[in-house]
Amino acid sequence: MDIDMERVLQPLTESQQRQLTRLAIEAGQRLLQHGAESSVIMDVTRRLGLALGVEHVEVSLSASSMVISTRHLGTCITTTRRCQDSGINMQIVTDIQRICILVERGLLDCRDVQSRLENLKTERYNRWLVVVMIGLSCAAFSRLAGGDWPVFMLTFCASSVGMYVRQQIASYHFNPLLNFAVTAFVTTLISGLGEVYNIGEQPFLAMASSVLMLVPGFPLINAVADMVKGFPSMGLARWTMASLLTLSTCMGIVAAMNVLDVWGWLL
Repeated sequence: MDIDMERVLQPLTESQQRQLTRLAIEAGQRLLQHGAESSVIMDVTRRLGLALGVEHVEVSLSASSMVISTRHLGTCITTTRRCQDSGINMQIVTDIQRICILVERGLLDCRDVQSRLENLKTERYNRWLVVVMIGLSCAAFSRLAGGDWPVFMLTFCASSVGMYVRQQIASYHFNPLLNFAVTAFVTTLISGLGEVYNIGEQPFLAMASSVLMLVPGFPLINAVADMVKGFPSMGLARWTMASLLTLSTCMGIVAAMNVLDVWGWLL
């Protein structure tokens, strides 16, 4: 603790303090962009600023931006960043937390932190592996619900094609609401063929199971966690976005049912 206090109270020039402030807010910005909880964002940003040498750190969050103020020996610097959503990625969140821990242990300095933040890379699973695994997971839900093997295969095909469509739309950076609506429409259109052609004993299970990949579970969990942990505005913003994604999914499902004139489990 004494060592930490000595580091915090070391004199800093205004340019040095400004650099430390920028590093802290860049780390927080990455965390917010990639879906970290509000408590994690504020905690890591504050700890990183203190570990880098400033005396005090204050953080303010909103759904699409963040503000940070650092104070050191009477000098206060405030900066803000716009945080555009970059998709949920827990690898980035974990890497930034690891950087923070290394700084606290004295193993990294400002240059090291800046270099590591600049070199953070988003590693993703092979897209075809994701398509297959999503198809299998949704198909497994249909089996758990009592579906037979024809329903299993229909669910696998519908959800796999739907996931491929979702990836393609996302690669062109379309609005997530449009993405979810189109994906739900295509997925339900394929799975609804089971009702049209009487595939399996309970073909409606394929319609219900194939769209489970569109449930916004992570945003909903984060929304509840934020509200419970004292960040109601962030929680409500995330809850609203998750609700809009759910609404878009429902619109896509209903549109496909209208096209096929098949209402599956709704009747």
